[in-house]
Amino acid sequence: MNIIPQIDVFTENGYTKEEMKMTLETKKIMQDDSIRLTATCVRLPVMGGHSESVNIEFEKDFEVEEVNRLLEQFEGVSVVDDIANLKYPMPLHAHDKDAVFVGRIRRDETQANTLNCWIVSDNLRKGAATNAVQIAEWLLKKHFI
Repeated sequence: MNIIPQIDVFTENGYTKEEMKMTLETKKIMQDDSIRLTATCVRLPVMGGHSESVNIEFEKDFEVEEVNRLLEQFEGVSVVDDIANLKYPMPLHAHDKDAVFVGRIRRDETQANTLNCWIVSDNLRKGAATNAVQIAEWLLKKHFI
């Protein structure tokens, strides 16, 4: 029962192949090479799931409450952010669910216009296959196909 800060082999720059894949895929998916992203990928002893500590820099200032409201309206996203009652996303609760769970949403105190959050999903359910089905369903709903 340990945490291993390495997934895949290391590359010449000191990052693992998984960390570089995460960086490059994000830019590709968002079609924006200007996105600056860094990651340390770790292996944890959980049944299944991906967990990420995410730091997002916005162009303009924002209200945390507005970010919460927008995320709550987004289909497939479940906001679990009740720190007073110690409720936040955990792989145990995301197991066997298609939703992406977001919590610990807070302003980054070290730089302007920046937000920190914790994101968890069951990578065996919410991955390439589920995403492909959901995209196809959306395309049908919008009468694109």
